[in-house]
Amino acid sequence: MRDFLKNTLATVLGLLIFLGLSVGGLVTLIIAIAARDTGPQVKDKSVLVFDLGTTITDAKRAVNLGSALSGDTSNDTISLRSVLDAINEAARDPKIVGIYLHGDEDSAGGAGFATLKEVREALQRFRDSGKKIIAYDVAWGEREYYLGSVANTIVLNPIGAVTLNGLSSETMFYAGALKKFGIGVQVTRVGKYKSAVEPFLLTQRSPESRVQTQALLNDLWGEFLTAAGKDRKLTPQQLQAVADSQGMIMPEDALKSRLVDKIAYLDEVVADWKQVAGSDEKSKSFRQIGLKPYAKIAEDKRDKATNNQIAVVYAEGDIVSGQGGPGDVGGDRLAKQLRQLRQDEDVKAVVLRINSPGGSVTASEVIQREVVLTRKAKPLVVSMGSVAASGGYWIATDSDRIFAEPNTITGSIGVFGIQPNFQAIANTNGITWDVVKTGRYADSQTTTRPKTPQELAILQKSVDQIYDQFLTKVAGSRKLTKARVAEIAQGRVWSGLKAKQIGLVDELGGLEAAIQDAAKRAKLGTNWQVEEYPKTRSFPERFFEQLGTDAAAHVGQSAKTRDPLSTQVEKLQADLAVLKTMNDPLGVYVRLPFNFRID
Repeated sequence: MRDFLKNTLATVLGLLIFLGLSVGGLVTLIIAIAARDTGPQVKDKSVLVFDLGTTITDAKRAVNLGSALSGDTSNDTISLRSVLDAINEAARDPKIVGIYLHGDEDSAGGAGFATLKEVREALQRFRDSGKKIIAYDVAWGEREYYLGSVANTIVLNPIGAVTLNGLSSETMFYAGALKKFGIGVQVTRVGKYKSAVEPFLLTQRSPESRVQTQALLNDLWGEFLTAAGKDRKLTPQQLQAVADSQGMIMPEDALKSRLVDKIAYLDEVVADWKQVAGSDEKSKSFRQIGLKPYAKIAEDKRDKATNNQIAVVYAEGDIVSGQGGPGDVGGDRLAKQLRQLRQDEDVKAVVLRINSPGGSVTASEVIQREVVLTRKAKPLVVSMGSVAASGGYWIATDSDRIFAEPNTITGSIGVFGIQPNFQAIANTNGITWDVVKTGRYADSQTTTRPKTPQELAILQKSVDQIYDQFLTKVAGSRKLTKARVAEIAQGRVWSGLKAKQIGLVDELGGLEAAIQDAAKRAKLGTNWQVEEYPKTRSFPERFFEQLGTDAAAHVGQSAKTRDPLSTQVEKLQADLAVLKTMNDPLGVYVRLPFNFRID
């Protein structure tokens, strides 16, 4: 590291001066890099602190350069496997005496319920090892409470509340606005439940969309009630009664309802931990270590004495054609990664971890082809995260085994195409077009006019054929008749629990269960180690790449404190950002509704 700094300091300094960055920023950067040379230390009788606002992703993500320079860690993320390894290691570590699940009014954890279920199970194992878990929050929401309900003691701030009112899914519809502004939309689709195009055509949900969404929410909420109720020694019916009668439960009522064990201020919680862990002279708080630094310790303790690899490959985000950008599943990029792993003799098995609502059908097929070829060479097991639907399910087919959590969102076996046109709004403002062509369909891809019936028929034929291919893939890989797949397809979304019952997944379980299954299939015994892909690039690589780019914009306020208007504007911005990922060369997609959310 010192050689790197010595050789590149002058170049970096010149770049920073050229770009108008301060020397102070450079010093901060150097200090930050140098600090990484010294690993975190754990003192005796320490508490592992888990911030309930932590964003948990599937794959590891690099720290944003702007955040690194400013010292802002509010948007730091941690990978699921790092969280699981840290909690599992803490259960064995004699220096760790407990876990503190800490939230406040700004907590807003960024993870789906399937991801949280895996974390929850790890916390249960930690608690069952005999060590203590205390959970504190000012405003308990469902996601925070889903984890916090595992704790030996749940504490609520005297001015706080527990929001326990159920799950909802609110969809924004644009058909009225598009009509008002003269923007036309034509669609081709297969599957009566394929509701991804409805926001552009309707002003409210179709009956089919309402039915499938209600069934999905019921399954997810049912799992929440069962899991949280078991640890709180309450029946699902008792929790449902609280949700229906109160929704937002104030401290005294939360205590009476047994949702929490104690009403106390933060300083009182800290005092309780001092009784367990003792005081740290420097911080004047209890002895503690954060989840992220402790995860680094757990990673360093992994045995890497073998060349037998189980490769965990992450497919997280929208599936797009080409290489894709940060947060996308680039079809060509992921296919290349699978190809490299297939040819790597040290890699004995592959676990494909999917957390994607789908996207480009072309990219999905490019990836799925590599899944087929990889499985012929070595075991390939799929682990579904919070969402693995439509194109996310497409790339899961032809694997040896599919694992999903009960609250995974999956299925959505359907296809659609969408063709906007701007003729009306342009004509209204005095803009017209004139075309000269050599064939009847030469300008069929234009957005300056609606598609003709003949052009729509061609597109519909393409969608029908791709849907038929989808059914064929599922039928062959799941050993179901095509007729049976057609019954459970139609674009319908299923929970992991229902998907197991109808044969779309094999086992209920998380990433660790999938890894163990892959090791068993490869007949590795205990002689193996996990390697994660794609690899996170080094800090110097990211530093030079990001010097010339603008730091990614991020929301500074949490979901709990953000005003309602800003929330809706941000949802609209997120919807428009997703539309940019729709780059399939055929204009055909296997994707969940792009603005499907559960709150």
